[in-house]
Amino acid sequence: MAQYQINLDSQLLHQLFLGNAQDASVAKLLESVLNQILQAQVTKQLDAQRYERTEHRRGYRNGTYPHQLHTRIGTITLSVPRIRGDKFTTELFARYQRSEQACISSSKNPQKNRAFFPLSSV
Repeated sequence: MAQYQINLDSQLLHQLFLGNAQDASVAKLLESVLNQILQAQVTKQLDAQRYERTEHRRGYRNGTYPHQLHTRIGTITLSVPRIRGDKFTTELFARYQRSEQACISSSKNPQKNRAFFPLSSV
């Protein structure tokens, strides 16, 4: 299992605990965490940080595209990274997946879903 270092905005946490719209705050928190995980995964796949020049680099970032994921707490918009000349792969959700239920069902059977799911612009 991979470990990620996640940074949380104090204003987001303040809204989560003191705000009235709990679902909206949780959705923003989930969106922030998942976007940071996607950035960490693209860094690992490329073997280089953003703007880093190394001999081991395996490609270049080419922006992001929005990917909406419908969850029970609301719709969240993820910024899925693009890689120039290659496909970004993630285990967070399957290609063309739009709902949380599909994510849950794919995670219940990890033996069946071991491979990374390639994503491309839609």
